[in-house]
Amino acid sequence: MTIQTMTKETFAAALSRRALLAGSASTALGLTLAASITTAQAQEKPESTGKVDMAEVLKPGPLPEMQLGKDDAPITVVEYMSMTCPHCAHFHATTFDPIKEKYVDTGKVRFIIREFPFDPAATAAFMLARCNPAKPTELATADQYFPMISMLFKQQRAWAAPGDGNVRNALTQAVKIAGFSQESFNACLTNQKLLDDVNATMQRGAKDFGVNSTPTFIINGEKYAGDMTVENMSALFDGLL
Repeated sequence: MTIQTMTKETFAAALSRRALLAGSASTALGLTLAASITTAQAQEKPESTGKVDMAEVLKPGPLPEMQLGKDDAPITVVEYMSMTCPHCAHFHATTFDPIKEKYVDTGKVRFIIREFPFDPAATAAFMLARCNPAKPTELATADQYFPMISMLFKQQRAWAAPGDGNVRNALTQAVKIAGFSQESFNACLTNQKLLDDVNATMQRGAKDFGVNSTPTFIINGEKYAGDMTVENMSALFDGLL
């Protein structure tokens, strides 16, 4: 997919039933492929795809950093992900929580999430995760953001590839559990500054750090592309501690 910056008008037009049918089909196919990781692959230590200046990576971006863990943890992970990426969903469904318990909660890893949406549905999902449901003109806290991301990944197939193809309606229903009303949903998705900031986060990742697929992990200055198992990531972390 190509990376392009959307205005509010093009974003609103793209977040429609017809525009997302092809993307939804791709998401459904990808979800099936994500489940096909072999046992042999699961045991391999990931190979770096290149070095990145970590000091540049950690400079403030257009949006507040969404992170878990201690600022002075010996390992820093920055994950660029897309909400409609099936491999990102697989990682967060199978790997993220065990890794969080084993390394983040024990002070060994700081884990940062950054937005890298490849399609309008992913952009909308990120915007909703960034909005305070009760006050959509205000940004969400990390305590609100991470549970929303987790919930949307768990329900990815339902809202990203709904049976009737109406992604906007499916996404509306999905976020009601987080406290969004129709009014706050609309207010969040018509926030031009937030849309611009999500676009800018993606553009920065692509231009400055060479991110071109999701998930991409930048770990202590090394870049890794693709889903990781608990064994993959543990082997990598243990080699850095």
